[in-house]
Amino acid sequence: MAKSVAQINEKIKQGKVVVVTAEEFTLMAQHTSIEVLADEVDVVTTATFGPMCSSSAVINFGHWSPGIRMEEITLNGVSAYEGLAAVDTIIGATAESKFDPTYGGANVIEDLIAGKDVRLVARGKGTDCYPTKEIDTWINKDTINEFYLFNPRNSYQNYAAATNSTNKIRNTYMGILLPRCSNITYSTSGELSPLLNDPYLRTIGLGTRIFLGGTEGYVVWNGTQYNTTRERNEHGIPLGGGATLAVIGDAKKMSTDYIRSAYYEKYGISMFVGIGIPIPVLDVEMARHLAISNRQIDTMILDYGIEGHPSVGRTTYAELQSGKVTLPDGKEVKSAPLSSLSMAREIAKLLQEWIEEGSFFLTEAVHMFPQDSFVKTMVSREEGTR
Repeated sequence: MAKSVAQINEKIKQGKVVVVTAEEFTLMAQHTSIEVLADEVDVVTTATFGPMCSSSAVINFGHWSPGIRMEEITLNGVSAYEGLAAVDTIIGATAESKFDPTYGGANVIEDLIAGKDVRLVARGKGTDCYPTKEIDTWINKDTINEFYLFNPRNSYQNYAAATNSTNKIRNTYMGILLPRCSNITYSTSGELSPLLNDPYLRTIGLGTRIFLGGTEGYVVWNGTQYNTTRERNEHGIPLGGGATLAVIGDAKKMSTDYIRSAYYEKYGISMFVGIGIPIPVLDVEMARHLAISNRQIDTMILDYGIEGHPSVGRTTYAELQSGKVTLPDGKEVKSAPLSSLSMAREIAKLLQEWIEEGSFFLTEAVHMFPQDSFVKTMVSREEGTR
């Protein structure tokens, strides 16, 4: 029998809700019919914890006395955007320090979440209403007003695995790729991953309440590079990046257990973000998608050593997580994750506990995301129209 989000929330309120993690649901589907599971299980929790470069924090510092219109801003030596009113800023996770390339925006965000003091240096031209021209002070999450994450592209649906066919090491955002296809890296949590369990985004849209960085957050739009027109396998799984999410949450309530900075040698800064999404088991069709297993999830293996990253084959998450992948030419290659499956499991269990104890309720999306979106590449002026 079909269920609604309102009915499931009533079960949460009454303490009668049945919640399992996506891995648990997949195991249950091996010996219980999908029809029975659709009736008996109310919510399935999904999660991922991996590098998500398209992340940022919005900060309001509060006004200096006398006022300053900030036109150059650095936080611990990392440039922040100055074009948001007088004392607002946004700092990108991948911004690098002027003094230390291994420290960047993600580190600043992590330091603030941890309660550490961060050095703020700001300059402005001075105006009649904002006469101060320079400040050099220290801030922390208790002294500033707003401090929230706004991440334009998180939780890729099905990111491709990476290898390198050239004779040289390649240092990439997919980690260090050894020559002659000697290793493969990947960065999705497979059958636990949120958008692989709801491949057509039937339940995820504008306003969906999620776990973000250790507290509740929300989906606020489809993410950048959102692509729902990729080829899919027989289980509805896109063979490539697919959909993405833009998310928001109060960073003052977050934990460095679930937001962590990272440095990739000869590439730069990134930020690991923990995201968990509860998916309501609305009907049999939803249950069928939620029962997806790693052996049913295909992804492409791309050659990051060559311009355009051409495909060199296809694999499953069962094979990737086994630690060895066999390429089409028969070569067996070691595989390793950039994301943390153990952290994804921890997030899925924590979200399960929140729902069971009645401290986290589901939301219905107020706007669903497009199903016909594709990604454009940049066109040079010579190639494009004027």
